[in-house]
Amino acid sequence: MTTPPRTYLTHLDWALTADADDRCLRDATLVVEGDRIVAIGASDDVLAAHPPGEGDTVRDGRRLGVTPGFVDTHVHLSETLSRAVFPDNLATRAWVFHWAKPFYAHVGEADEATSVLLGTTEMLRHGTTCFLDMGAQNDPGVTARAAGQTGIRGITGRHAADNKPAELPAGWSPEMVDHHFFPDHETALEVLEQCVRDWNGYADGRIRCWVNIEGKEPCTLELHVGARALAERLGVGTTYHIASNIEESQISERRYGRWPVTRICEHDGLGSNLVLAHAVAVDDHEVGLLAQHDTSVAFCPSTSLKLAKGAACIGKYPEMLDAGVTVGLGTDGVSAAGNMNLMRQLYLVAGLFKDARLDADLVGARKALRMATIEGARALGWDDEIGSLEPGKKADFVLFDLDHFEWIPFHDPLQALVWSVSSASIAETWVDGRRLYFDGRVATVDEPALHVEARERAAAIVERAGLTRADVPVTTALYE
Repeated sequence: MTTPPRTYLTHLDWALTADADDRCLRDATLVVEGDRIVAIGASDDVLAAHPPGEGDTVRDGRRLGVTPGFVDTHVHLSETLSRAVFPDNLATRAWVFHWAKPFYAHVGEADEATSVLLGTTEMLRHGTTCFLDMGAQNDPGVTARAAGQTGIRGITGRHAADNKPAELPAGWSPEMVDHHFFPDHETALEVLEQCVRDWNGYADGRIRCWVNIEGKEPCTLELHVGARALAERLGVGTTYHIASNIEESQISERRYGRWPVTRICEHDGLGSNLVLAHAVAVDDHEVGLLAQHDTSVAFCPSTSLKLAKGAACIGKYPEMLDAGVTVGLGTDGVSAAGNMNLMRQLYLVAGLFKDARLDADLVGARKALRMATIEGARALGWDDEIGSLEPGKKADFVLFDLDHFEWIPFHDPLQALVWSVSSASIAETWVDGRRLYFDGRVATVDEPALHVEARERAAAIVERAGLTRADVPVTTALYE
């Protein structure tokens, strides 16, 4: 039986594998067959064991370095058209209730398809090969189809809540409220189950669908707990926002006598198929609960800085890592964080807690890279196939141009990757054995046309949502 043609990337300057031993290979060769990695290791060893044959493609990888593709564990792809619309003097709750929801209320299906195309294209340019999307504002099929078109790997769902406020803020359209807020948790879960059945495994398995909900005050305890239980029954995961700032946790304590994570845990709501977005305002006891129940966390450093969530002040992420909690990195949405560049998150998480606690040994480059790769894949339940460079895993990886000025000179590739360089030096991004970003373009998308459409749609949404008015609130008392 003949084997399919292989691609050989020979004599790579280095390969950061993010495997169990965090190997850094020098003069490495990577062999791809179909959508899988056949071999990676020292060039002499790999070429001797797997000699190229007729029909194989052999490329000289000198002056290139390779990492696993980056895994974004929390993103809002429906938000990509809101870049630089919201002011930067908003705390989390005002940001959500008076700016984000009015914006979302005016994002139609065609808008969301453009938003997803734009967001996933940006991700590929930044080396992100897999994402966990919080949930579509419309049908999750919009996100699945658009992401499927770009060729990226990812998880999406349908946005859902069941506890609308007594008085609706300005900008919340009746259509948005009817679509997002279900009359009760049972109805919400029925619709979410159908979404999973319709879209999980789309695009030859590259796109998965989870039982995702909004979380926090707009969701009842029953929906938080029920979403995880339903996801477990369906064999998928769930994610939602929780403990995203101190105000949210304090409101929970006043109302229920418990911080959010403790309250959910007491009702059997934590588990290994749950990814908590942000989880900034947790205490030491709750860190232990997360570890005990193998619950993952998606940390979004840029959002914490922009929305004053308090990660550097009260965040327990170093303690989570020490306790064995799986912590991935997320970019969040472009209006929350300002960008969809996971390499910025690498830089921030590596140094944020060093500075905040005057401890140079906290987090650092090695853990930061793992958070952006294998730990993110583990949070998504996908570490059996992605997140590290190992034989048998999917061929999702990033090639860096070492002739780019950011790399000249360098000694330790890991230190340079985290502290010295940016995504500007990314030469290629591969997903599922396909070269999607190369020669300065994403091959699966007409980017110039997409940019024209995105600008037009973004301007129209902002106008419809009324976010150019001077009286849009910058504080809120909603749900208090």
